[in-house]
Amino acid sequence: MSGVATYGGLFVAAFLAATLLPAQSEAVLVGLIALGERSPWALVATASLGNTLGSLVNWAIGRQVERFRGRRWFPASDRALERAKRWYGRYGRWSLLLSWVPIIGDPLTLVAGVLREPLWSFLLLVALAKTARYAALAAGTLALG
Repeated sequence: MSGVATYGGLFVAAFLAATLLPAQSEAVLVGLIALGERSPWALVATASLGNTLGSLVNWAIGRQVERFRGRRWFPASDRALERAKRWYGRYGRWSLLLSWVPIIGDPLTLVAGVLREPLWSFLLLVALAKTARYAALAAGTLALG
């Protein structure tokens, strides 16, 4: 597999996994590291960038959510949004360190947009959280060898 296909495919998988669409990027990353054909840390950087930018899409949607919230196609239920708002309201911007967690992470990044989290702090915390997750997966994969 060419480098462009490898990194591009991982980027797309990580990007989609961070949006409200159902997708999986961890298995792609672990599989590529296990193949041993590419630098694990370049793969981590690619996945982290894609996943952070995918979360940025959620944040941007959140900034405009009131315009679309009642539409049938909207991917988050009112109940899920309210739960995420309560979580975010309780823990504030630091809750974005949990943006990597399945099920709650994606709505949390959307709610950060709804609640007007500044872009700089959003990107900093989300990138840190997502990079740490992928680095831990890479380290574990390499340790199992």
